Amino acid sequence: MAVKKASEMFPKRLIEDVHKWGCMKQTGVSLRYMMEFGSKPTERNLLISAQFLHKELPIRVARRAIELETLPYGLSEKPAVLKVRDWYVESFRDMRAFPEIKDTSDEKDFTQMIKAVKVRHNNVVPMMALGVNQLKKGINSENLDEIHRFLDRFYLSRIGIRMLIGQHVELHNPNPPLHTVGYIHTKMSPMEVARNASEDARSICFREYGSAPEINIYGDPNFTFPYVPTHLHLMVFELVKNSLRAVQERFVDSDRIAPPIRIIVADGLEDVTIKVSDEGGGIARSGLPKIFTYLYSTARNPLEEELEIGTADVPVTMAGYGYGLPISRLYARYFGGDLQIISMEGYGTDAYLHLSRLGDSQEPLP
Repeated sequence: MAVKKASEMFPKRLIEDVHKWGCMKQTGVSLRYMMEFGSKPTERNLLISAQFLHKELPIRVARRAIELETLPYGLSEKPAVLKVRDWYVESFRDMRAFPEIKDTSDEKDFTQMIKAVKVRHNNVVPMMALGVNQLKKGINSENLDEIHRFLDRFYLSRIGIRMLIGQHVELHNPNPPLHTVGYIHTKMSPMEVARNASEDARSICFREYGSAPEINIYGDPNFTFPYVPTHLHLMVFELVKNSLRAVQERFVDSDRIAPPIRIIVADGLEDVTIKVSDEGGGIARSGLPKIFTYLYSTARNPLEEELEIGTADVPVTMAGYGYGLPISRLYARYFGGDLQIISMEGYGTDAYLHLSRLGDSQEPLP
């Protein structure tokens, strides 16, 4: 199949516009600002929000579209990556084609358009994983460093774009759940989110292995703080899923009962920290630097070459294409937190998920 550059696939004027907007300065917002601004979703505030997104989103999307055209080692020419590039250029085109937002009617139409953009990009992560997986077979692992840096920037930007769109769309909910401002829960219980995420991970473990270790959660059940529950759920789910698999596989042929996974939630002045501890045998010290690199996984890869380019969602499995930890760390860093892994080979692993309690750090803008 002949590889076509964006300039051959799209009108010249559109590509020139992409490059012009890709050079503009991005504007970051904080969790606190999103929460305070969205707490009064009046028509005027929704109009201001839409006008901001009308200018901000094309800048962010254009930057990624340009980068997708200029990746090293032939990654830009992989069919899956070309598909992702087309999604970004199409979304840029749709946003730039939308006229100036002057009133509530314009704002509602704009909201429907960006909703469709968000849906268009639903499968970006598995599609990029497929492209990088195709590339991985043909290059040395040392050359992947540049690819990893790109993927960090790319996925961090994607988290931001989806947060901004999702937040704006959700502010239109006529019956928002109690204590929510868009995607943000102003009184989120980390204990409750950790419990729900753990149950989801255990159900997948049961499905794959027929059994699952117990999970014990410790912390103050009454403690709450403002955060995005979907982000926290994703991070805890990934950490618990890794721990369940490690413990399950270590004790599968043992007479001993598999030891429980322990989750501890601590509320400090600056950070809320969630520790996930397992006795799954740990990770060798030589392997620790690799765990935050994309496509590092000790499990079989569910992304097959035959995966259709127009595929539906890739099913969730216990282990996958090596994206769980690096993407979880990006979600933590997006609102000023972090994720650290400490391991004792021969015993188990502790994951420390730090979440900024203050909510005033600006989005990192790659």
